[in-house]
Amino acid sequence: MGKLRYVIEQTFLLLHHFKRLAVRWERRLDLHDALVSLACGLVCWRRLKKTRA
Repeated sequence: MGKLRYVIEQTFLLLHHFKRLAVRWERRLDLHDALVSLACGLVCWRRLKKTRA
């Protein structure tokens, strides 16, 4: 359980770097989902970029 919890906490920490996701300003759910998807994509892209360098 400890390893899984660490991964989830780290993911939330990375997503809170995006200010619009730290506090939900969007009233429409589809816009919020789009911002979460974009943030997850950026986090993954940065991780891949780091491992390739």
